[in-house]
Amino acid sequence: MNDMNAVLAGFGGQGILFMGKVISYAGLIDGREVSWLPSYGLEMRGGTANCSVCITSDPICNPLVINPNVFVAMNGPSFDKFIDAVVPGGIVIIDSTLVDREVKRDDVTVCRVPATELAEKNGLKGLANIILIGKLMEQTGFCTMDTMKETIEKIVPPKKQHLIPKNVEAIEIGMNFSE
Repeated sequence: MNDMNAVLAGFGGQGILFMGKVISYAGLIDGREVSWLPSYGLEMRGGTANCSVCITSDPICNPLVINPNVFVAMNGPSFDKFIDAVVPGGIVIIDSTLVDREVKRDDVTVCRVPATELAEKNGLKGLANIILIGKLMEQTGFCTMDTMKETIEKIVPPKKQHLIPKNVEAIEIGMNFSE
């Protein structure tokens, strides 16, 4: 996928905005044009959160993604809100642990990943969002594993550096998951 115009959405506290930062930073490392535009309600934790992420070779005129070619949904209300906006031929990645809805469209590629369940089973609680990034990498090729490892090393805060190997493991789980 040359250009990615993504909407990532879920509840506050699921790491939606961090997911967007990771994806954007990977684009920066690869020398691409990027934008990251967060949006969240006053509630933050427990309220809805989403972000628009653009990665392209051309200058970005508008950082708000209205019609994404990639949509990642981590909860039902976000799925309901954005699924119809995905362009035909787009990719939809769903945390199937938390989203029980069926995609009624046949013009998009759908990846159902039980990311929250996989995170729990593998001792990676709180890293479902990172597992979904791995699936996104596998589906789009937006960056290499080397770029992602460099991204994780740079973006994980100093007080959480001990979690870098777990983040890399989460990426690999997402990349290798098949329905």
